[in-house]
Amino acid sequence: MPQRKKKPSPARRKHLVKARFHVPGLSKAGSSLTLEIYADELKLGTLQIGRGSLYWYGRNRKKRKRINWTDFADMMDDLAYGN
Repeated sequence: MPQRKKKPSPARRKHLVKARFHVPGLSKAGSSLTLEIYADELKLGTLQIGRGSLYWYGRNRKKRKRINWTDFADMMDDLAYGN
């Protein structure tokens, strides 16, 4: 009798993102989207996205790093296209 082929196990998820969305009014200051980023169940950090800029809180950091949208776009262009 021929031996059965084993089914490949489903791909294990490495990254997880949890979202919280605070919307008192989308056009008002204070509305933001908060994303908690995990890799292999270890928290990488928190990204808080607002109208004027975004903030990055590292894994165990108390202070946040503010990045305005222009700087963020430049960082993404450099990362994606190497400009």
